[in-house]
Amino acid sequence: MAPSRPAPRRLVTSVTPDPEVASQPEHQLSARALLELELADGARVVLLDDRGWTSSTGRSSSIWASTTREDVEETARTVVGPDGPVHGGTWEQAVAASWSHLADVAVASGVAVGGPELASLPHDVVVDATLLARLSPGPPVG
Repeated sequence: MAPSRPAPRRLVTSVTPDPEVASQPEHQLSARALLELELADGARVVLLDDRGWTSSTGRSSSIWASTTREDVEETARTVVGPDGPVHGGTWEQAVAASWSHLADVAVASGVAVGGPELASLPHDVVVDATLLARLSPGPPVG
């Protein structure tokens, strides 16, 4: 049996511009979200690499002027899950199944972790500098 990897430290979702969209128009924001499990030694294990979203204001206004870093962070956390219920299941069942699936991915990579432990970890969102440069700074603090 292979030795277990270091303990989980946090979840990290990295948000980058969607490479499928060559140039982000003023009315549209397209992003990819990569969910990783960061371990105590700093190594990361990919849990989800197939998530992303597109937001649009229509062609008359700039989505970039009205979207803040906080908006992107909130959307990223939503996009990586947990997913909602399917086929008449409850929200609680869907959440448990989502965390269990992510734990199975981590275990397959040698990380001993369960769904409830993953759910309790801090979840940080790292937004790519290219996206950050175009976002609204948000309301002034103070």
